[in-house]
Amino acid sequence: MPRGRKESRVMIRSAKALLLAVSLGCLMFGQTPAETPKPDNKAGAYYNFAMGRVYAELAQAYGNKPDYLTKAIQHYQEALKLDPGASLVFEELTDLYIQTNHLRDAITQAEEMLKVNPDNVDARRMLGRIYMKMISTQDNRINEDYLKKAIEQLQKVTEKEPKDSESWVALGRLYRVSNNSVDAEKAYNKALEAEADNEEALTGLAMLYSDLGDNKRAIEKLKAATEKNPNERTLIALGTAYEQMHDYKNAADALKKALEMAPDNARLQAGLANNLMLSDRVEEALSIFQKLSNDDPTNVQPKLRIAEIYRVKHDYVQAAEALKKAKALNPQDMEVRYEEVRLLEAQSKYAEAIGLLKGLVEETARPKYSAAESAARSQLLEELASLYRTAGQYTESVDAYRKAATLNKENSPAISLQIIDTYRTAKNADGVRKEVDAAAADLRARMKGKGDVPSLLMLASIYEKGKVFAEEAKALDDAEKVAANAKEKESVYFMRGAMFERQKKVEPAEAEFRKVLASNPEHSGALNYLGYMLVDHKLRVEEATQMIQKALEGDPENGAYLDSLGWAYYQQGKFEEAEGLLTRAIDRIGDDPTVHDHLGDVYFKLGKIKEAITQWQASLKDFRSPAGIDSEPEDVAKVTRKLDAARVKLAKESK
Repeated sequence: MPRGRKESRVMIRSAKALLLAVSLGCLMFGQTPAETPKPDNKAGAYYNFAMGRVYAELAQAYGNKPDYLTKAIQHYQEALKLDPGASLVFEELTDLYIQTNHLRDAITQAEEMLKVNPDNVDARRMLGRIYMKMISTQDNRINEDYLKKAIEQLQKVTEKEPKDSESWVALGRLYRVSNNSVDAEKAYNKALEAEADNEEALTGLAMLYSDLGDNKRAIEKLKAATEKNPNERTLIALGTAYEQMHDYKNAADALKKALEMAPDNARLQAGLANNLMLSDRVEEALSIFQKLSNDDPTNVQPKLRIAEIYRVKHDYVQAAEALKKAKALNPQDMEVRYEEVRLLEAQSKYAEAIGLLKGLVEETARPKYSAAESAARSQLLEELASLYRTAGQYTESVDAYRKAATLNKENSPAISLQIIDTYRTAKNADGVRKEVDAAAADLRARMKGKGDVPSLLMLASIYEKGKVFAEEAKALDDAEKVAANAKEKESVYFMRGAMFERQKKVEPAEAEFRKVLASNPEHSGALNYLGYMLVDHKLRVEEATQMIQKALEGDPENGAYLDSLGWAYYQQGKFEEAEGLLTRAIDRIGDDPTVHDHLGDVYFKLGKIKEAITQWQASLKDFRSPAGIDSEPEDVAKVTRKLDAARVKLAKESK
């Protein structure tokens, strides 16, 4: 008999009327599996197979009636005794064992058949499927023993039948569960060798690449899957992969196609609207969120997103109105209250924003916290600390950060970086030095003389924040020595390049970024950093522009990359193109003195003096805020001179 789950389902549907007639006739005569023809009788095997199906369907029709299920299993078992090579019987009996949770019976039967014939591939398929079903425990853990057994059985299947694409796909899934990405990739590719357009293999390979952070290859496979057989599931996966790459435009396009296939899927509509919002198609997003809000007036989420869109558009009246509706539905909803804080912050109402967030912190205080609660509370305190810093309340900011570090000791080195930044914003050199020393000592104590790459890079970051470049260089050298793979080495090269650039050592900085790109030509961060540095120093501007463009291909909505390309176009005299890019960059980044400065330069070249003045004023304001923490005094002086000159020019033109 032919095998194949899809085929068996078609046969069940097409043969249903015929089998029902057979079943009625058999029932009239009271026949049972014991009355079937003798072994090796193909007709008897087919008869029992047909009866097994009849009872299986009757069981399903009557809510898995036990006696029907028992008879179905008996008939299938008898069919296998008469024809041990009947693959389709194995398929359907395995389905029935899984459906009725008779997993131990399935294992016993398969093992008995393997004792008779160790080369019975179908029995091994049955065992593989049953073990796969048993891998997940009741507490959502992995049973390593069953995982290993499932892999062993399917390995033997594929050794005997290397063209069995379904078994290769199942192996790929199992290897992925066991974190064996190398063999998982091989298994999925073997499935594709056997069946080039196997959607499960393409999708599985894409998910594997996504796990590994290789979203480009994930997208490549998902695009192939959707081209072969576009469906809701693969289009959603494709949209998710684009979203992870921050390519919200293509994510929205993929989800839009998925929505055409499932127009009533509210969750899909919300996902599409989120990506439309992130790709500057805010009016389309707003329309969908308004529809979702109207369709379900009790749903808080669409109203929150509407409030967020209006906040980003600086329409604070409409934002407040939408937020009011969300708050009326659930005044205690944490996300609603967070959005209220964000709206106040956007309006520079820092005292009110701090008051609300501080209230949340106080309300959620407990004598003890679980690990999850500690992490959530630590995040809440970090947000409060950031608000304090923005408002210039540096003592309160440091205190909130320290409380966050106490709750989340694993993240305390990263929180120390924020404390250093707070002292730097406050121009407190003594505080910076003490915090750098304390954070470095704490991290070294944790490493116990056995530094790994992540810890050493964190140590380098601490020294970088304090501008202790000699110690940063030593930490990076140590990290390079223990780097075990290309990705870890790329991280070291990148950070060393940034260190040299901050010291205005352009040539050694370029050499380090070139090392990154030699290892990974698609490294968006290195492409952008090197490209911007070259543009800013007016070195090989055309080559640098191509680098930045390539970086944007990898991350199309990245505000820093948009600023870099806008600045490159400015250097080439392409002012109108630069204006569009820099405007988008400001929408993405928000307060950034450099982007505002760049846009001011563009406006000045375009003769838009008032607009240039507005941007340079914003730049100077940002220089004085936490956003300008890395600025140099000469940067501030340069913008001040340009602003003064523009004001003089505007005054002359107004006479």
